[in-house]
Amino acid sequence: MTTTTTSTPTRPSAAAELIADFVSTGGRLTDRADLARFLRDHRLVTEGAIPITLADLDEAITLRDGIRAFLDASDTPDPEVLGRAQKVLDGLRVTVRLEPTEQAESPLAPAVVDEVRRGLARIAGAWAAVLATGEWCRMRR
Repeated sequence: MTTTTTSTPTRPSAAAELIADFVSTGGRLTDRADLARFLRDHRLVTEGAIPITLADLDEAITLRDGIRAFLDASDTPDPEVLGRAQKVLDGLRVTVRLEPTEQAESPLAPAVVDEVRRGLARIAGAWAAVLATGEWCRMRR
C-alpha cells in the first residue's frame, strides 16, 4: 500500500503576495501619489505618468477595504463594505488569457485601456486566483 502525503505550500503564490501587500497598505494609501507608487512598485501599470483621479483613489481604497474585511477572520464583515467593494469589482473589465505567461499572477487579464483601472483589474485577477485556489483561507488575519 502506497501512502501519498499532501504538503501545504510554504510560500504564497504571486497572486497571494500581491493581495497581501494590497490589503496591508493601510496608511500608505492615502493619496493619489501613494496609489501610483503601489501600482508601479508592483508592476501593475506601465512606467510613466499615470493620471489618477480622486475617484480612482476612492475605488482602490474601497476595493482594499472590502478584501481586508473579507480576510479578517476575527469579525463578521460589514455587508456594506463588501457591497461597495463588489461594485468596484463589477466595474472592472477582465478577460481570460488563452495562454497565460509566467509573469501573470492570474489567467485573467485587464480588458480596459485606462492605466489605473488596468492596475485594479490586475488586482481583481489576483483576487480571483486566490479565491479559485482556496489560498485565501491561509491569508485570513
